[in-house]
Amino acid sequence: MSRSPFNPNQLQSVGSQDALAPLPPPAPQNPSTHSWDRLCGSPAWGLSCLLALQHVLVMASLLCVSHLLLLCSLSPGGLSYSPSQLLASSFFSCGVSTILQTWMGSRLPLVQAPSLEFLIPALVLTSQKLPLAIQTPGNSSLMMHLCRGPSCHGQRHWNTSLQEVSGAVVVSGLLQGTMGLLGSPGRVFPHCGPLVLAPSLVVAGLSAHREVAQFCSAHWGLALLVVLLMVVCSQHLGSCQFHVCPWRRASASSTHTPLPAFRLLSVLIPVACVWIVSAFLGFSVIPQELSAPTKAPWIWLPHPGEWNWPLLTPRALAAGISMALAASTSSLGCYALCGRLLHLPPPPPHACSRGLSLEGLGSVLAGLLGSPMGTASSFPNVGKVGLIQAGSQQVAHLAGLLCMGLGLSPRLAQLLTTIPLPVLGGVLGVTQAVVLSAGFSSFYVADIDSGRNIFIVGFSIFMALLLPRWFREAPVLFSTGWSPLDVLLHSLLTQPIFLAGLSGFLLENTIPGTQLERGLGQGLPSLFTAQEARMPQKPREKAAQVYRLPFPIQNLCPCIPQPLRCLCPLPEDPGDEEGGSSEPEEMADLLPGSGEPCPESSREGFRSQK
Repeated sequence: MSRSPFNPNQLQSVGSQDALAPLPPPAPQNPSTHSWDRLCGSPAWGLSCLLALQHVLVMASLLCVSHLLLLCSLSPGGLSYSPSQLLASSFFSCGVSTILQTWMGSRLPLVQAPSLEFLIPALVLTSQKLPLAIQTPGNSSLMMHLCRGPSCHGQRHWNTSLQEVSGAVVVSGLLQGTMGLLGSPGRVFPHCGPLVLAPSLVVAGLSAHREVAQFCSAHWGLALLVVLLMVVCSQHLGSCQFHVCPWRRASASSTHTPLPAFRLLSVLIPVACVWIVSAFLGFSVIPQELSAPTKAPWIWLPHPGEWNWPLLTPRALAAGISMALAASTSSLGCYALCGRLLHLPPPPPHACSRGLSLEGLGSVLAGLLGSPMGTASSFPNVGKVGLIQAGSQQVAHLAGLLCMGLGLSPRLAQLLTTIPLPVLGGVLGVTQAVVLSAGFSSFYVADIDSGRNIFIVGFSIFMALLLPRWFREAPVLFSTGWSPLDVLLHSLLTQPIFLAGLSGFLLENTIPGTQLERGLGQGLPSLFTAQEARMPQKPREKAAQVYRLPFPIQNLCPCIPQPLRCLCPLPEDPGDEEGGSSEPEEMADLLPGSGEPCPESSREGFRSQK
């Protein structure tokens, strides 16, 4: 089993990996497969901490991969500060954004992480700063490549390049926040049916395979071992249950809850095992780009202007616009998919607008802290929810707190960089596969035999994969003569999720088709219609409460100016009539086959502890 060296030059481009798509889950045919359909209340604190740690591991994979790809694209040089501090600042902003998102944003248990939609414009922004050298080998056509030799001029320090990327992240956050405050996501989302969301999700899963393969190629043995263990734990051993004593008091009628431990910990167990094995074999090596000549501090408080303030330039503005459009597209799909997995109705317009507003706030915070990556709803983390078949607001809150703790200690954040690159690639590969399968499973909602739908699906997917590959391998980069416009066009045309969402949205809403043909049921602009019809009235009202604002903030809605009322639920929204607050502990936790609500006696036991 050979270990091929890691080549940074092979990681210069990355495909988008977040996308859109919700779909009603098929009814389970094997009862033993999903024997633990619902966990009453929220999970015990010990289990919640383990599930939150899994979210952090998936997030760490995204953070390490994105930071490594970005630093590899910079000119030779180095940072004036430790790369672990850069990683810690990203962890801190992701933690703050996650807590805000689950508390008063979309209210879904969505973990915020640096979506790879931020990475593509960042790579375009940094790569175009390097001088180009013309090469004509033999009789071949004209080719241009990045000049990295000592004779090249104009190479700038890493700090300056990252300053401009941070400026683009700030611009992206401001644009996202403005769109959310104006209610744009709430007006666009109802027009995104199955033929818009599903192709985007398929493209998101497929577009990241090249980068995942490159990281796995550092050592295919470790990568295959991680993938094999994750598949065995989540699928083959997923029905194995263990009777665990509850870690907190409940009512006298509550009994020991059987837990499918292998399925719930199908990320933590494989990563921990392979991490330990690789350490014994000597494969846990920190990449040079993420290593520091001096030890990182144990305690460190991220604050704006720690190194330098973000650099706002026309090029950063263009890259920020591209980041905002692509990240907003993927986040809306994340909301839809997470709601479907938790057997909830699709998020209402006010939840989408609030969620995107707070994602923008998180990106502004990340840019001010010097992070080169913004925050957005993470599709790999939603794929992890689909893999273990469990999700909870309490778990998302804990994941946010853990990320903030890592942000306050760069030494602990640097510990995560010792995870071998093949392990990171294996984790992302499996979670991306879950996202991809969710996209394929949604096509049955619409009439896929319709010639109209066949064209929309095929055209959206193929063009979204073709154009980024075309521009990535073009012998000569196109040039309009104005650098900011070049950055904007190059960034947008190499974003698979944006291309798939835009083409699907335009074709779906301009080509004539019946409601049934488009998969919209009785005229409702949602592919959750069948799912909502199967839900009993009381669970449906309980699910609608999840999207409401917390009770103290909801009382402030009458004081909000009229232009911002799009962030508040309408008085006639389901669940608003009850007047009670929607607490995170009352949220359903397991997705597939959740047919019956938990017994009232058991719920009273959980409520008694509040």
